[in-house]
Amino acid sequence: IQKMPHQQVEEEEDATELKFPKEFESNACDALMISEVFLLLEHRRSQSEQKEEIEDLSEVFVKTLNYSRRLSRFKNREMIRAVRNLIATKNLHKFEVAQICNLCPDSVEEAKAMIPSLEGKFQEDAELEELLKDLHSKKTFQ
Repeated sequence: IQKMPHQQVEEEEDATELKFPKEFESNACDALMISEVFLLLEHRRSQSEQKEEIEDLSEVFVKTLNYSRRLSRFKNREMIRAVRNLIATKNLHKFEVAQICNLCPDSVEEAKAMIPSLEGKFQEDAELEELLKDLHSKKTFQ
């Protein structure tokens, strides 16, 4: 009988349990909202237009820019900053922060169904409900 050398078993990634690759857990890494991705890509596009030699943007870049424009919930840097500040007071994983902002669920039940790791993060559902109302308010009045 031949013994197999000891192999380290990598833990499987699972966003529902907040299990991510170690690179994602680094403090140097953050989870971006689609709104933030849009601002970054839009900035890159405007930089490209300002150059003397206009460089063609790749098809993937343009598609990603259009996708992020369509799905962006918060339209300007100030609103994104306000949303980040609002959520920073909660004890949430960076993935949960990005997902709440990207999905903007309408109810506590919807939030927990789409982001299962939220279960048990708030002492009472009313606290999560208040956060969702604040997000919707910011989204509506921008």
